[in-house]
Amino acid sequence: MGSSPILTVLEQSHVSPPAATVGDRLLPLTYFDFFWLTQPPIHYLFFYEMPTTQTQFIETIKPNLKHSLSITLQHFFPFSGNLIVFPTSTKTPEIRYAEGDSVTVTFAECNLDFNELTGNHPRDCDMFYHLTPLLGKVDKTSDFTKIPLFSVQVTLFPNSGISIGMTNHHCLGDASTRFCFLKAWTSIARFGSDESFLANGTLPLYDRVAANPKLEESYLKFAKVETFKDYEPPKLCGPTDNVRATFILPRTVLNRLKSLVSTQQPTLAYVSSFTVACAYMWSCMGKTREDGWQMFGFTIDCRGRMNPAVPAAYFGNCVGWCMAMEEAKLLTGKEGFVNAAKLIGESLHETLTDKDGIIKDISSFEHLFSNGIPTTMMGVAGTPKLKFYDMDFGWGKPKKIETVSIDYSDSISMNASKEKSEDLEIGVSLPTTQMQSFVSIFEDGLEKYI
Repeated sequence: MGSSPILTVLEQSHVSPPAATVGDRLLPLTYFDFFWLTQPPIHYLFFYEMPTTQTQFIETIKPNLKHSLSITLQHFFPFSGNLIVFPTSTKTPEIRYAEGDSVTVTFAECNLDFNELTGNHPRDCDMFYHLTPLLGKVDKTSDFTKIPLFSVQVTLFPNSGISIGMTNHHCLGDASTRFCFLKAWTSIARFGSDESFLANGTLPLYDRVAANPKLEESYLKFAKVETFKDYEPPKLCGPTDNVRATFILPRTVLNRLKSLVSTQQPTLAYVSSFTVACAYMWSCMGKTREDGWQMFGFTIDCRGRMNPAVPAAYFGNCVGWCMAMEEAKLLTGKEGFVNAAKLIGESLHETLTDKDGIIKDISSFEHLFSNGIPTTMMGVAGTPKLKFYDMDFGWGKPKKIETVSIDYSDSISMNASKEKSEDLEIGVSLPTTQMQSFVSIFEDGLEKYI
């Protein structure tokens, strides 16, 4: 890069809903949200390929994105609000919007290689941190801690394209909530107003799910709100030795993996593309470490699985956990992939058919650690059920989507592929030497199984 800066900030704005359209609002959090209070923020990047000059960026793209975001915030006010956490578990945390609250939006220019960033091959994680906004400053008083919930960074790669980086505190909402917000924002950006969104889209539902005092007490205790006087949101920063890569599992491969599992485990209730993709990635990851106990987990959208059902437009977190654990040797042997698929399928069946409901008391997970803390705890960010590659601000579909927050842990990201929605696109972030091993294991394994 020479001596030139990687990133140059062109403008930092604060975007609010249009004046007097929202008013002061409070949104209480629920037990679904409490688990995420202390978890790292969600960082995601959308890359759009187009030959844009700085003049076009400043005169056309910047005002359109600010205007459309403002209108979108009118309907999704929590994105411009703040998380309020009280120092006692007798007061429920809440999202608070006051007139004038805003989202910090940074416009910048970058001289990194756009094509390098949007490839599938291993790329330095450090590069992506320049494009990922931080949450705003935490405000601490004796009465409560106030934490900004959402921030945006729009970055120009001259004559190549732009990226839109977004960061949100996890208690703001799950993937379904983010998807609904982005569908609204992209529609308003394309049409210049919210008329089409209001005619064809879905407004968020802010009613809270049925109260469950036992679960609320359990999850709020787990969050340790009394410690929030020292809270600072985690941040990703370099230098790091980690690289990120993208792996594609085509539908034809997924079908063959499903057939293999169904043949060897004919009574397994859940043998979906998602199940076998998770199993394959888990077994590959196990082979890169080959020691100790390995845990694999993912979230399940609970909206349609509650009794009574929660409407699809419900705003916030509404997910439960499904987890499986096994010794690495059973994931790395000849039957490692099939064993992983069996474990995930059985855990999913047990979770979805539990007579006590899909959401468990936090203490119910303690049995998973009866053999000690796992050497590796691997999770899945995102879901292929939501078509994030359909997010079109008026420039076409994204060239690439990256879930940067998987860098915090051993998580993988999973999306429906841009080209074929039945293919799966999986993001992985690992130390360089481990990634080299993982790529080899992933590719060799497919040759073995297919």
